[in-house]
Amino acid sequence: MTRPPYVRPMAGWWRRDPFFMRYMAREATALFVVAYALILLATLASLARGRAAFEAWLEFLRSPASLAIHAVLLAAFLWHTVTWFLIMPKTMPPVVIAGKRMAARAITGAGLAAAAAASIALFLALRWLAA
Repeated sequence: MTRPPYVRPMAGWWRRDPFFMRYMAREATALFVVAYALILLATLASLARGRAAFEAWLEFLRSPASLAIHAVLLAAFLWHTVTWFLIMPKTMPPVVIAGKRMAARAITGAGLAAAAAASIALFLALRWLAA
């Protein structure tokens, strides 16, 4: 007489542990990245259709619904950015400076500072180009 094989239940595995819930939340932000990529593609498509189509698209982007969508997208991107830099010290090789291992907080802080600096530089460059 043989026993039936053990089949481990996989449904909801990520809901059993807060670590995995945070992991899945971070991974779910990929859907928000896809949504924003589609918005950018729609912007390019409207630009290719001519000035009137582009102006209409810009008017839509100024609507309250579009601004709300962009606020949600920004929140998701910020969540993804912060959580990405929080796991960075765990995923990269040790950084040794002057014989001492760099602290995880310093690595995370440097990553967040670099992301903030790049974002500010891009914002200022675009404002300068638009002027």
